[in-house]
Amino acid sequence: MTEYYTVKRIDNSRLSRPVAAAQLKEFQRRLIAGAAMASCLLFYAWQHFECIQLRYQLEQLSSGRAQAEELNQQLHLEVATLRSPMRVYAIARNQLGLTIPVPGQVAPVDVPSEGVLADARPVAQSTRP
Repeated sequence: MTEYYTVKRIDNSRLSRPVAAAQLKEFQRRLIAGAAMASCLLFYAWQHFECIQLRYQLEQLSSGRAQAEELNQQLHLEVATLRSPMRVYAIARNQLGLTIPVPGQVAPVDVPSEGVLADARPVAQSTRP
């Protein structure tokens, strides 16, 4: 007698394996614990990198402040040299040709005791075409 062996194709894609409730709860518990640990790690990393960024900004601001203070000091020195009485006297004498007034050269002006108001005149406005 001859035996025949036939292969029957079985589709198992529609089958689902039953999962125990205890095993499902354990999986959920581990998933929640892992998510909590990952969120804590990400929160720590975010704080760490934010702290590093703030340090860079602080260093940049402090260097900018040092440059501003140096510029301020230079400007104060320049103002002091420009306001120097000896410099002003030398410019007045050499460049402008001014001299010290002799007695009787300068006459005081009598200032009226009341303030004088200026008359306002209307200004003609031109019309543009």
